[in-house]
Parts: sequence; C-alpha cells; structure tokens
Amino acid sequence: MQDSAQHAATHRRAGIVGVHSLDHFSLSVPDLAKAQAFYTSFGLDVRNAASGFDLHTTGHNHRWGTFREGPRKQIDHLSFGAFADDVPAFRERLERSGIVLLAPPPGSDGAGIWFRDFDGALVEIRAAEKSSPNAKAITNNVTVGEGVAAMPLRDASPFIRPRRLSHVLVFTSDVARAVTFYMEALGLGLSDTAGDGIAFLHGLHGSDHHLVAFAKSDAPGFHHCSWDVESFNDVGQGAMQMADAGHSLGWGLGRHVLGSNYFHYVRDPWGSYCEYSHDIDYVPLGSAWKAGHHAPENGFYLWGPVPPDDFAFNYESPSSSLTRDLQLSEPA
Repeated sequence: MQDSAQHAATHRRAGIVGVHSLDHFSLSVPDLAKAQAFYTSFGLDVRNAASGFDLHTTGHNHRWGTFREGPRKQIDHLSFGAFADDVPAFRERLERSGIVLLAPPPGSDGAGIWFRDFDGALVEIRAAEKSSPNAKAITNNVTVGEGVAAMPLRDASPFIRPRRLSHVLVFTSDVARAVTFYMEALGLGLSDTAGDGIAFLHGLHGSDHHLVAFAKSDAPGFHHCSWDVESFNDVGQGAMQMADAGHSLGWGLGRHVLGSNYFHYVRDPWGSYCEYSHDIDYVPLGSAWKAGHHAPENGFYLWGPVPPDDFAFNYESPSSSLTRDLQLSEPA
C-alpha cells in the first residue's frame, strides 16, 4: 500500500485540484444481451453485475464502463477519479460555484460527489486510484527481417483485446460552455478545439491528449468510447474481428489530426461507436501544453476514408426519434 501511495504521489501535479482520470462511463441500452455480445466481440472482458454488466480489459481489474437495461440507449453518467485528499476541496468548489449536489443515484456505491452539468448530464467525482496512464502508451509496431513472414495466417491470428479505456466523446449543446464548466468544476486542461464544434480535454496530472471530448449537438448524448491497443496492426485486425462477428458498419482505418491516434470506429446497435485507438498523443505531468484553436477542417482526420453521413449524428437527441429506426440496421 505504501509503495502504491508513493507511486501515485510521483504522478501528481502539486498545488492542482483536478480529476486525474475518467474512472468510468455508464450507459443504458434496451437489450443487454445484444450489448454484451457486441463488447465481447470487441475484445473486452464483460462481467455480470447486479444491475447489468461491467466492462473490464483483460488482466486489468479496473471497471471502465457499466451497463444497465433501459427503454432506449442513453448515457447515464460520467464518473471521474480524483485523489482522495482532494475530494473535500472539490465539494467546497462545487458548492461555492452554486452547483447543486445530489443524492447518489440508485445502484451507486454512494461514495462519490454527484451533480449535473449545465446540460443536465449527470457527473460523479469519486476518490479512486489513477487509471489514466502515467506515460505515453508503449507501442509494438515491429517489423521483421528478410526471409520471414511478418503476419500469421488468418485462422491463426490472435484475438484483439484492448489494454485500457483511452477516452470518451459526448455530445453537448454548447462546446465552449462545456469547456469552461469542466475546466472550472473538474480541473481539466484544454488540449485543442476545432471551430465551435469539438473540444478535447486532458487531466493535469498526466493523461492522454484527451480523456473526454465534447461535440456539438442539440442535446447530451454518447458518441463513442475509445480503447487503446498496442499496435497499428491491432487497429485493422480489430476492425476485421468485428466484421467477422457481424459488425461491419463504422469508419476507418485512418489517423486523427488532434490527438494523432490511428483509429477504426465500429458502430454499435444503437448508433454510438467503439473505437480501436493506437499511439495517441500524451500530455505529461506538469507539461505546458499549449491549447490550439483550429479550423474545423484541421480537427477531424489527417487521412482515411470518407466518414459515414451520420457519423456525428446524436441518436439520443429527441430530434432523432423519427430517423433512428431507419438508419440503424446492419446490411444483410
């Protein structure tokens, strides 16, 4: 325990009260069995829980996501991890800002601080071990010498299993306002923006380029969760793994501009996405990262196929109800 505490202390920015991690996200879906099959095929460790199921990664005991059954797919909350001795300061900061603190929702462990952002989205700050990385993720893009086959036969290829959750992107009615709220209330840092349509925020105690991002819509909603894999090949092989399981809709292979990661997105049965991500930029502890404010065309992707027409569509918005059933079918 002492070693763990000392390790955490070395990855803490002195004098800063700010969340260190996106601890987990929580979604409701109308069909838990269908969701379990999707995320299992993606390579995640799906574990049954009292209210539904939890998402883990192989060999990692951290809970990255929680799912419960509901009438339709929707985001329930985002939970951010903080150092335990910072929790009282967060409570004082939120109350001083006039943010109403809420009773813990049913099914929670009751340990966190709960409140809603300006959009009405439910947020938790909880004492937790730092789950965001303390250094840039190690890559494994290995080539081979002459006279050796680099790739296995397809029927002998390994099953792709992500290493950890990298980030989530959620919809908001006002990106600039979301940036201000989450920087002031949670102590996040701004990494980059692109026009008024998207913004990326990182943890000041060391994190990937973004642990949460916001995209403009007319209502809150969940766009995607992104999962780190160890090689460029794993991104492409993961896409094939999902296609073989019947999930061929998505977008990729490509490379982002802001964050720089290689990507492939796979669409879930309800219009959100799961992203295989590799080699994302890292904002180290104490870095003087300079936020960039970019034109929209510089904020999406450097190369890759043209994205689907509805890639940035918020299927949780009330305005989507007339088109949801028409656009969410997999091809036969």
